[in-house]
Amino acid sequence: MKATGVVRRIDDLGRVVIPKEIRKTLRIKEGDPLEIFTDREGQVILKKYSPIGELSEFAAGYAETLSKTTGHIACITDKDTIIAVSGGSKKEFLEQDISKELEQLMEDKEIYTSKENSDIAMPITKNDNAERKYNAQIVYPIVSNGDTIGTVILMSKESKTKMTDAEKKVAQSAASFLGSQMEI
Repeated sequence: MKATGVVRRIDDLGRVVIPKEIRKTLRIKEGDPLEIFTDREGQVILKKYSPIGELSEFAAGYAETLSKTTGHIACITDKDTIIAVSGGSKKEFLEQDISKELEQLMEDKEIYTSKENSDIAMPITKNDNAERKYNAQIVYPIVSNGDTIGTVILMSKESKTKMTDAEKKVAQSAASFLGSQMEI
């Protein structure tokens, strides 16, 4: 655990304010759910709650199936990080923070498909730079109870690959299924 040097008092309703700098660093926005843990020493630990993160083992299996079925790299994200990857480098993707562009796409509940090989691919992680790594992509939001909780991403580095309606339907089915699992 890292000390921040910030001390806050609990108000009469039992609330404590998380400093703006910490909220910004951890990408915690108004309305975001937090999990509360305690340990034996009496420490209270707050963790940003990821509903789809609870399904991370299931998501990993689903990503593997998507990759084997389509022959593409398959990633599943929550609102902050990539929680499952198959067909590509786990080191490059797994548990990496998502890019601002992907975050905005989720916020807007948009579906993204690179139309031609000449399109610039959407950066997936914060570490992606301007170089074009992927020649074809589909990004489909996972929606549960009206809120976007993550994405299903199919990507290819192959130079002649284009995403077809079949891949779009596979990504849509995966996103719909994962979203419905969160509603149960």
